[in-house]
Amino acid sequence: MKKFVSLSDKAPKKCHYNWKYFQFASLFNRNPWLINLIAIIFLSLFMLWTLFACEKQETENLSTIRLAEVTRSVFYAPFYVTISEGYFEAEGLGIELLTTPGGDKTMTTLLSGGADIILVGAETSIYVASQGAKDKVLNFAVLTETDGTFLVAREPIADFQWQQLVGSTFLGQRVGGMPQMVSEYVLKQHHVDPHLDLNLIQNIDFANIPSAFASGTGDFVQLFEPTASLFEAEGNGYVVASFGTESGAIPYTTFMAHESFMELNSEIIAAFTRALYRAQQWVATQPATAVATSIADFFPDTSLEILTKSVERYQLQHAYATTPLIDETMWEQLQTIMIDARQLTEPAPYEWLVDTVFATEAITKER
Repeated sequence: MKKFVSLSDKAPKKCHYNWKYFQFASLFNRNPWLINLIAIIFLSLFMLWTLFACEKQETENLSTIRLAEVTRSVFYAPFYVTISEGYFEAEGLGIELLTTPGGDKTMTTLLSGGADIILVGAETSIYVASQGAKDKVLNFAVLTETDGTFLVAREPIADFQWQQLVGSTFLGQRVGGMPQMVSEYVLKQHHVDPHLDLNLIQNIDFANIPSAFASGTGDFVQLFEPTASLFEAEGNGYVVASFGTESGAIPYTTFMAHESFMELNSEIIAAFTRALYRAQQWVATQPATAVATSIADFFPDTSLEILTKSVERYQLQHAYATTPLIDETMWEQLQTIMIDARQLTEPAPYEWLVDTVFATEAITKER
């Protein structure tokens, strides 16, 4: 039987999308600039995605170093410059920075495996070696080569003489630390006995020394920058002398690592030292303002003016090492100060705890 077909079945079906399509096409015909705008938007999004992907890949390709610093200080400006100016990144290194207040804590962090490299006073490596450590902690690069503290008085002293400390109360640093050993050495050089001629206070934690002085404890205090400059700005104290100028060149703050780590990661240590050397050379040729600007992000609570003044003080007394090489004469002076403070009985040989290979290679390669 022939199938019955109604007229409605034969009639063409309406396309409900045709009108919208023509409206869309008409919109572009009336506004041809829309095509360019959409193309620009898509191109921009693609470029942003590509940039993000490249940055992510570069970050993933960096070798990460876990580094513990003994404190956050303008005294360590060249190290922060190595990060801020991209010298580490240029060598394929990423820095995971941890601040561990106090030399003991910083060394413990290394010994317990919490850090690969530490930035701390060179004396700590001698203490560890004297305890018979099987895996020696080696100094491979120096960051600062003078003491970084200043003698701050409660009142301004126009023509300061070290003898003026006699009979005073002196708020010093912890026993066994380089700041205290240097201060004792300097005082003795000026014929002032730190234990007989003045009231020496050494039982206050490093972090609390500034606040203790500001609250009225002591006539004199030993402070790092930028605290010293902050005290002057606030009228809480006045710099009258520099311990760094008086003590002579020493490997005051160094980068160190386990001997085993250095052997297994020699390329990383070499790259680290090259980056540091470039930063040291940059700091040596830049005005204090430029250095302060470069490290400003590491000191968000300190004004650029105070940072600049602090950097300038350290530059003037040549506190920042211009190369990573630890000189043997500096090492000998360090131990002289330690022996004088009765913190060392038997000298540690230079060749035993100082590795000069990476510093020498970095200097040679750049010249």
